[in-house]
Amino acid sequence: MSTTELPKIYLATPSQFDRDKFPDMLTDVLAKHNVACLRLDFKSQNEEDVIRSADICREIAHRRDIPVVITNHVHLVAKLGLDGVHLESGARHVRAVRKQLGNAAIVGSFCQDSRHEGITAGEAGADYISFGPVTTTLLRSGKSADIGLFEWWSEMIEIPVIAEGNITGHHLQELTPVVDFIGVGEEIWHCDNPAEKLAVILQNMLRIDAV
Repeated sequence: MSTTELPKIYLATPSQFDRDKFPDMLTDVLAKHNVACLRLDFKSQNEEDVIRSADICREIAHRRDIPVVITNHVHLVAKLGLDGVHLESGARHVRAVRKQLGNAAIVGSFCQDSRHEGITAGEAGADYISFGPVTTTLLRSGKSADIGLFEWWSEMIEIPVIAEGNITGHHLQELTPVVDFIGVGEEIWHCDNPAEKLAVILQNMLRIDAV
């Protein structure tokens, strides 16, 4: 039996959702699973739409003491009572955002597959680094973060690391020992029962840990 600590779940919302249906789905997932952090991953350019959706998710997550970060919308963190921000621009804005939000805020940085960007973001004050996608698809062409990056990071760097994007059971076998968080989002929200889909992912990690 392995004694490796299993990665925690870092949950991202869909880029858009039905505000009449999604709250029940999110509530069900958070009630049944131990989620470490919720990321509001909205792509809408309509700020009022983003605020309304964020308010719904924040209330549900904070009711369970789950911290909430929002992708890129730094100016909305304090206004909406969120816990921090997830930056998609690598290390570029981390230092300025850290200064703006203060030391108590969570500042995360998505660095795709760049070891250099990750190190630079960490030195600038990022609380965690996110790499991905783990594999590319026809819809997500371009670079991917391979297992070697996560293995190196876990051995050399103390800043928590998240693996996200196109993660399958095969990837979990490789990633579980070398990441702090598994990023889950679109993998579950397009299913009829997101909580059940997340249970399958967690069960895969448990089976791997037992090997």
